[in-house]
This record gives sequence, C-alpha cells and structure tokens, in this order.
Amino acid sequence: MFHHVKDLQFNARVSRPDPRFANLLLEQFGGENGELAAAMQYFTQAFGAKQPHPDKYDMLMDIATEEFSHLEIVGATIQMLLKGVNGELKDAAEQSEIMVAMNGKAEKESVIHAALSANPQFPIITGGGPTPRNSQGIPWCASYINSNGDLTVDLRTNLASESRAKLVYEHLMKFTDDPYIHETLSFLMTREVTHYKMFEAALNSIQPNFPPGVLAADPRYLQNVYNLSDGTVRGPWNEGEIKGMGKEFIYIENPLQQVQETEGQTKLPEDFTKELKAAEKLDKEMSEVKSAEVKNAEPKGVSQWSTYDGK
Repeated sequence: MFHHVKDLQFNARVSRPDPRFANLLLEQFGGENGELAAAMQYFTQAFGAKQPHPDKYDMLMDIATEEFSHLEIVGATIQMLLKGVNGELKDAAEQSEIMVAMNGKAEKESVIHAALSANPQFPIITGGGPTPRNSQGIPWCASYINSNGDLTVDLRTNLASESRAKLVYEHLMKFTDDPYIHETLSFLMTREVTHYKMFEAALNSIQPNFPPGVLAADPRYLQNVYNLSDGTVRGPWNEGEIKGMGKEFIYIENPLQQVQETEGQTKLPEDFTKELKAAEKLDKEMSEVKSAEVKNAEPKGVSQWSTYDGK
C-alpha cells in the first residue's frame, strides 16, 4: 500500500526557466538509466525475494519507493524548468520572466523555437510537462528493467544500475550553472552511492553468492584466459590467483593452436575426472539448498501475501 506525501524528499528549486536543460533532464525521468527504470526494476525484483529473503524484499521495496520519490523530484524540476513554455511563452514579450532570464535578446519566435527544438513534446504533445520519454523523445520501455529471478544476479545488476545513474547525474551537472539545480542533482547523485552500498552489503550477506545462479563452473574451462589480440597486457585479470577460488589463471598464448590440438577443447590433455565429480556433487548440493530455500519459505495451504500484524 502506497501513501503519497506531497512534500518532496528534497526541496527541488530552479533559478530560471531552461527548456533545453529540461530536455536533458528527461534522461533521468524516462531514460534507460533514469529513476522510473530503477524504481520499476527494484519493485519487480522484490516479488521473487519476498519469501526466501524477506529482509531483502523489504530493502528492495524501500529503495524502489525512494526511486519513485526521486522520479517526482526530477519531474518537478523539469516542470519548473519549463515555466513559460505553455503559458507566457505562447505570448512572450521582452518583459516576461523567460525573456528576462535570456537577457531579453531573443525574439518571441526564437524562444518558442528553443522550446520546440529542445523537445517538441513539451509544448505540443504534453502541453508543457514531463512525460516518460528520454531526451530524444523515445518512450520509456520495459526492456530497461533487469529482473532475473536470482537475487544475487539481481543485486549485481543493481550495482551496475546505480553506477550508471550516478554517472548520468555527473554529466548533467556540466550542462547547467543553476546552483539550485546543482544542489538537487548532487542529492540525487549521492543517493545512488548510498543505494550502491546497500545493494553491496545485501549481496555480501548472502553466502555463498558466487558463482551467480546455482551451477558451479566447469573446471575444464574455468582457468583459461586467451591471448586474442596483438599486444595483450598481462594483469591480475589474466595471471596469478583467481581471487577467492584457490586456482590460478592459465594464460593461453596461442589460442588457435590450443583449439586445434584439443579438437575444439573436446580432447584435453589433463584428466579432470576428479574435478568434474566434485563439481557435479556441488551442483546437486547447491540445487537442493536453493530449492529448499524457496520451498521452505512458501506457506502451506492458502497463500497470503500480508499478515496484517498491526491490526
């Protein structure tokens, strides 16, 4: 159950109308890295986490709800930046607020053109307001959402989502000198960092959480890294210990020769019988653990999502 409080989480303010920046800010309203996408992603992921991980369900719903509040902040800022587009802008005179903001140098037609070129949907389709589209006018799409049904996978996805959203806010800051907007963007950007650390802590609290999913990696192919370009640089990603796995990378200097000699890696020189049996045993154990995790959390008989303990 949602209860809307009309006061914003952060007091969004703008110094002056700016339809061009309003258009850019649409990326965080209806874009693939925006607040609507984040809110829907975490909201969707929460359903699968409800029974096996009720604590993570609570976290996902809290963050999803906060993302909806951030969407409201972004939408309110866009609306304020469009002040005049649907009102004074249609009869812009040199004394109108938007003309004063532009030092009175632009003619009425050029101001209208600025609003139209920024995004024709503002004055024409939406009547001067934000809409769930990005800065190019492309409608928001459910394909922006990643929900894979495995909480460790989803949490890793969320780390990337928060990282991308933070970067977008950083870029947006470069395109406005309005101190009030900078304050708003700084708040929103910082909350992305907080959410990142929350997701990181949640992932670390689930053990084991690697590899993602249930099945173990096939030991026959796990350690190989291939020299697939001229001048490949060596580093901790292709030499030394594979962190946390007690194994070391094996660098294949000549991948073509290795593939030919092993007939497409179907006839390997090493005997992996012992490792394969261990992996098979681990697969069975993890399958039972993961399956029981979900089944044991499901209630017997009639299913009921809420308990209404507060009544």
